[in-house]
Amino acid sequence: MAVYTEVTDEDLTKFCQDLGLGEVLSCKGIAEGVENSNFLLVTQQDNYILTLYEKRVNPDDLPFFLGLLEHLETAGLACPKPVRSPKGEVLHTLSGRPAAVVTFLSGMWPRNIHTYHTSELGSAMAQMHVAGEGFELSRPNSLSVNDWRKVLDSCEGRGDSVVSGITQELTAELDYLEAHWPKNLPTGIIHADLFPDNVFFRGEKLSGLIDFYFACNDILAYDLAICLNAWCFEPDGSFNVTKAKKMLRAYGKVRTLSTEEIQALPLLARGAAIRFLLTRLYDWLNTPEGAMVTPHDPRKFLQKLRFHQAVKSPADYGLDPKT
Repeated sequence: MAVYTEVTDEDLTKFCQDLGLGEVLSCKGIAEGVENSNFLLVTQQDNYILTLYEKRVNPDDLPFFLGLLEHLETAGLACPKPVRSPKGEVLHTLSGRPAAVVTFLSGMWPRNIHTYHTSELGSAMAQMHVAGEGFELSRPNSLSVNDWRKVLDSCEGRGDSVVSGITQELTAELDYLEAHWPKNLPTGIIHADLFPDNVFFRGEKLSGLIDFYFACNDILAYDLAICLNAWCFEPDGSFNVTKAKKMLRAYGKVRTLSTEEIQALPLLARGAAIRFLLTRLYDWLNTPEGAMVTPHDPRKFLQKLRFHQAVKSPADYGLDPKT
């Protein structure tokens, strides 16, 4: 369970009273998530998500994250809204940790991905990119192309114990990506972690986007590249071009992709694959035995990376500038 900091009944009661949330009816830890302590908080007034930010989160980034949620929700995006105290504050302290309360979104994340999921995702992602244009704060991507080599170096060559020769293979790939990474594509606010467990659905309709704690300013089409990796591969490792086509076309109906963005998708998808491969490889090598969190297998993203390396044109993703 992703609860690292326990909250006493007395502290929680006072915390909710100070925020004007009414009597606490229940507060249960949420299993999903690995970065922070999350609770489903039920009070007389409503249902909420309570988050205590743990040591891996930079407190200086919290005004950006919470301000972005408030900005996007006000713009009409389906996402949690931070709860302000009577003094107007959205960032609080509970059990010695920075804490926030956000509104509860109904729905479930999809365990089996269908084309209607990727279509809905494409539309919502484009809406988020458009809505983010007016947000005044900014945050650089701390896990972008200039940061990946540091993650590989921190593995100290031990990745070869997971896949023989992977250190040399990834070093060569980083050499290529650093030399060819696009510099003139449209940028803005991206989510940077839109995996299925961060997207809620009710039936076939998307009901909300959550977990914006990797959100940052970067290439907008990079968000699409992350989702090609996260949503469009089947359990057997094959790429589902129909799912990709649905996502990309739905996105394009809300925010038009330039020819340059479309042409850059294979390169951006390679970058997205290596970003998650590297962080998962690091966690795989450094998570102690018996830890509360089970690390993700990095080898799945190595297979995805190799697929993108073999892509010849954006048409392989179901989208082409000529169509």
